[in-house]
Amino acid sequence: MQGGVERTFMPMLPIVSIQSLQTQMPQQTLNINVGVLGHVDCGKTSLVAAMSSVLSTAALDKHPQSKERGITLDLGFSSFSVPLPQQLQHLSYDELQFTLVDCPGHASLIRTIIGGAQIIDMMVLVIDVTKGFQAQTAECLVVGEIAARSMVVALNKTDLLPEAVRSKAVKKATKLIRETLAATKFAGAAVIPVSAKPSPSGIQQLQDWMVASAVQQHTDPAAAQAAAAAAARPFLFSIDHCFPLKGQGTILTG
Repeated sequence: MQGGVERTFMPMLPIVSIQSLQTQMPQQTLNINVGVLGHVDCGKTSLVAAMSSVLSTAALDKHPQSKERGITLDLGFSSFSVPLPQQLQHLSYDELQFTLVDCPGHASLIRTIIGGAQIIDMMVLVIDVTKGFQAQTAECLVVGEIAARSMVVALNKTDLLPEAVRSKAVKKATKLIRETLAATKFAGAAVIPVSAKPSPSGIQQLQDWMVASAVQQHTDPAAAQAAAAAAARPFLFSIDHCFPLKGQGTILTG
């Protein structure tokens, strides 16, 4: 109080640059759902684990019955992110995220497989190189023809092949797979030899394919027109899963 006039002192606020504010803003993420399908025990979940950097509580067969039986019983969700490719810089996103939907492979769980396929943008068909095409492999391929726009074959478990014959066996398996796919809409699909354990190999090539496929889907005029038409329709979301994700909160999927 001075001369009967009360003075109010305002605290000094820090001066923040526009650049620093921009770095603090939440990132806008372009998400791509990738269905990972294949015959039971072809190594889908191990492959997903090798690719993922973020796991949900429903990922990697955490359900007690899945652990007890050693197979995937429900949809699992996990993800990894990469910088937004140069070809997509015109979009209002900061990063590209791939959500991996790990689908069961057992024949009795085909309804769950179809439920997972309804939300996918692209598909990874996992084939055990030591066994080739099996019953549920064919079923998953049919599901993929209905639900997915693009597909890659992950020729898994190459580490189980003797090193002396590995290259020859992979070429033979790749030839048979391409002959099988020739009569489908996925004729000419890429076949990538991979191994999730004990030392992951082929994982980077598989992720590179996903990035290239995402770029193709978002730069194709017909696909862009279809996406714009879908965005203009009223939003309808059918929830089929609800689970917590550490650091993110409750996640609804459908």
